[in-house]
Amino acid sequence: MRFFLRRRRKVGRKPLEFRHILPNMVTSGNLLCGLFSLILVLHGRYIPAAWLVFFAVIFDGFDGKVARMLGGGSQFGMEFDSLADLVSFGTAPAILMYQVSMRGMHIFGAAAACFFALCVALRLARFNVVHVPGPFQGLPCPAGGLFVSSFVLAGVKLPAWAMIIVLIAVGLLMISSIPYANMKKLTKKTANPVKFFALFTMFVLSFVFLKGSAPLFLFALYIVSGLIRFDWGQWLLKPEAREEH
Repeated sequence: MRFFLRRRRKVGRKPLEFRHILPNMVTSGNLLCGLFSLILVLHGRYIPAAWLVFFAVIFDGFDGKVARMLGGGSQFGMEFDSLADLVSFGTAPAILMYQVSMRGMHIFGAAAACFFALCVALRLARFNVVHVPGPFQGLPCPAGGLFVSSFVLAGVKLPAWAMIIVLIAVGLLMISSIPYANMKKLTKKTANPVKFFALFTMFVLSFVFLKGSAPLFLFALYIVSGLIRFDWGQWLLKPEAREEH
């Protein structure tokens, strides 16, 4: 019996391939950014902590592309990505804003921070289970975490009660069914170059003129676009690609 179990373990063991390892290494970068952000918050380094949330989204965007390019996508990778997102775009921004703006509200500030992180977890769980083509159903959690963190970069310090309302509102948007633009499917063949250049120009000019407030402006614009049912992904498509889509 012992020999049989040992033999089953040897047969079932498969060597890890590089195409599966590399995407998870990129996802680890996302998770590490979130963890380092939390450590910096504990030391009162709020601006670097907010920037680490932004760096996390870079890793979050590349792990899927690397997996598709190498053909190394897996169920393990998807679950690992969700756990990393929960830390980087849920826990880290919630604790950051609690320390910066809501600590004076005691239990109410803590409850708002926990509510935000909980909504991120629910949003990620729904995304893993329900795959709906087209726009995102609800505000994507990276956008929610980045929007909240951008208040620190912009130097905008709202009253504690106002920041509580912001966190609750953003959390509700994440678990809502409001459609938000999904631009992951855009390619060189389907994107309208004129509109893409116009959007890119607006992106650059916002950083030139608004500097640290640019992320807050851009993510606020994205949040409002979902509320008014404006799909940036559809707008950027060529007319023929839009009809086919």
